[in-house]
Amino acid sequence: MAQSQLFEIKGGTIHLPILKLFSDDADAVADQLRRKVEQAPEFFRNAPLVIDLHELDDPEVLVDFPHLIAVLREVGVAPVGVRGGSEPLQLAARNADLAVLAESKHEPAHQPSVASARASAAKAPEPAPSSRLIEQPVRSGQRIYAAGGDLVVLAQVSAGAEIMADGNIHVYGALRGRAMAGVQGNLNARIFCSDLQAELIAIGGHYKVSENLDESVRGRPVQIYFRDNSLIIGDL
Repeated sequence: MAQSQLFEIKGGTIHLPILKLFSDDADAVADQLRRKVEQAPEFFRNAPLVIDLHELDDPEVLVDFPHLIAVLREVGVAPVGVRGGSEPLQLAARNADLAVLAESKHEPAHQPSVASARASAAKAPEPAPSSRLIEQPVRSGQRIYAAGGDLVVLAQVSAGAEIMADGNIHVYGALRGRAMAGVQGNLNARIFCSDLQAELIAIGGHYKVSENLDESVRGRPVQIYFRDNSLIIGDL
């Protein structure tokens, strides 16, 4: 008797939070992260996390990954892999059972020269970003991601739902869940909504939680953008 198929392997895109390290002091990193987690516990609880090592470019720096993993788990997040960093750092990460992830196509490991960038732009202009349109309400527990462009939601986003986009987010109903625009680091992205009641809003990784929203903007049509190192919420 032929055995039925027990699994299927498929490719896919999963958006993961990135912890960019500027120090190899695991305890100090954990202390700062703990304060962030306390601001939005539901957002971070058991969240898989990628550790970015690009800023630790000193060849003498060696991270104690087993200790770092332990303190991050105590905070409530789950480190799953690293990206960037020197070969010794990546080897140490592998020895601690962390995956070493390839560079994202959205974030090159190094910046090309101006001349080569201009030449590349002349040969292959960037395609116009696409938009993803959602016509139905986004229910609690749903997660929707618009890769490479904007997300447009024509209905409400319920509490407990999560919407994300590489570009802008437009919500034409009540925004009660979590909305994250510019998730690949685009600080020029914006969030537009007709009724702000969000649990969390974020632009390029900079976020505010419900408790930090001014009462004067709740329930109003607003736009949210990043300026002078802070999130600005203005009337539409």
